[in-house]
Amino acid sequence: MADDKQGRDEQADDEKRRQQERMQEEASTRADEEEPVRVDPGDRLGDLDKALKSHDYPVTTNELVEAYGDYELETQGGKRLLEDVLSSTEDQTYDSAEDVRRRILELIGR
Repeated sequence: MADDKQGRDEQADDEKRRQQERMQEEASTRADEEEPVRVDPGDRLGDLDKALKSHDYPVTTNELVEAYGDYELETQGGKRLLEDVLSSTEDQTYDSAEDVRRRILELIGR
């Protein structure tokens, strides 16, 4: 292709066309993927969510296990006790129910 205005315009047009083709191909590939299930965190934590909202803060991991360790949580691998979920972490202090909820959801894989 010649290195003149017409040649540069043609190259730009070709690049735009190729980019559009790539985007269409990616969109058609992604169309086959399942969308992740969006679940309300309160649903994932069940009754524990209500208990955490009424708990006094700050609270430590060990205190949470002592108070709520027998609560069952829905995880990607099935149901697990809160005690089992938190056993993989060091003792930390949480300042609010939201802090606890966020950490639990990280551990169970949202």
